[in-house]
Amino acid sequence: MDGPVLEPGLDRQLALSRVGGDAELLKEIAHIFLEDYPRSLNEIRAAIAAGDAKRLETWAHALKGSVANFGARAAVESASRLEQIGHARQMPPSADSLHALEQSLSALHAELEAL
Repeated sequence: MDGPVLEPGLDRQLALSRVGGDAELLKEIAHIFLEDYPRSLNEIRAAIAAGDAKRLETWAHALKGSVANFGARAAVESASRLEQIGHARQMPPSADSLHALEQSLSALHAELEAL
């Protein structure tokens, strides 16, 4: 067995429907996301390192909204989990929670670059 099959990071049909079927607009939004999401991820890492639950909640919520535009369920779920941890003030979150987000963003990154 090769391990779990990861669901695709990008739901192309959903993402296209969110931009009225405009593939060029989707590419533009993807480009902006690819430039911006590393800051969000760094802010999440910094919030975890500092034990700042409110900051974790804020940045995870923002990132969740961004990845939802692409129908990236794994990334949405991972960001949502971190958002909930921040909201509940259950700091620090497990290393698995951050790792799951990083993995799902890596998969999404590759798919968005290929647009």
